[in-house]
Amino acid sequence: MSDITVNVIDVNEQNFQQVLLEESTRRLVVVDFWAEWCSHCKVLMPILEKLAEEYNGQILLAKVNADEQQAITAQFGVRSLPTVAIMKDGQPIDGFAGAEPESAIRERLNQHLPAPWEADVKAAMELMQQGQNDQALALLRGAYTVSNEEFAIGLLIAECYLNLKRSKEASEILAAATMEQQLEPKYAELVSRLELMQEAADTPAIVELQQKLASQPDNLALKVELAVQYSQAERVEEALQTIYEVVQKDKNYQDGAARKTMLDILNSLGKGDPLAIQYQRKLFTLMY
Repeated sequence: MSDITVNVIDVNEQNFQQVLLEESTRRLVVVDFWAEWCSHCKVLMPILEKLAEEYNGQILLAKVNADEQQAITAQFGVRSLPTVAIMKDGQPIDGFAGAEPESAIRERLNQHLPAPWEADVKAAMELMQQGQNDQALALLRGAYTVSNEEFAIGLLIAECYLNLKRSKEASEILAAATMEQQLEPKYAELVSRLELMQEAADTPAIVELQQKLASQPDNLALKVELAVQYSQAERVEEALQTIYEVVQKDKNYQDGAARKTMLDILNSLGKGDPLAIQYQRKLFTLMY
């Protein structure tokens, strides 16, 4: 039964060992002991079947007709119907007797299942190891939202931003840490990386252009040059804001070259990047 793909199965003495013992090493097996005459069983079973389909392969609902499979029923010590046993690695780890509401059963299952975002986090970590931080960010942002901003995922997002040399976004994530969270070794490691990056961020060319622009704040040519320098230093948000100010002042500056520069910077960001979406909207509003 190693290739089983079904989510619901009837258990008998022929498949008992495969379903309840072997399959439970691969996923949770929810064993439902029922009988035709049991009214509560008829209330509970549709709920279990619905959850088995909804969890889509994470659990297997194993239905045991207690009247027909008396040996299996006796082996589990079932005294009343319905009775539900939740099995993992060949052993019962949870269960209940009687009909429970769907919310209570769901809560039981979730205690024994990986969090729904864990697969995305695992995939994101593999992408990070391959240097594909943009793709990893897309997965991590979704997991961060669904997990109600789990701190460990936030640290991975900050690490991605640092790998992409986007210190401002990394700083915003790290700044939200509580005092207790700041004790995490990974937090201290990322803060050290951030500080080193920030110290190295002001290249001589950037400093010179900033000084010139301070005395000539309306010089659009200086702003374009500074935006390019910011982009090359991977200070993406500062690059976008600076070039946006140019386009805002003159949509056709340098025959649209400033607008093209802004689009090039936006295109360098990963699909679905919040920063890209923010400035795409700004540019769209400005142009149309």
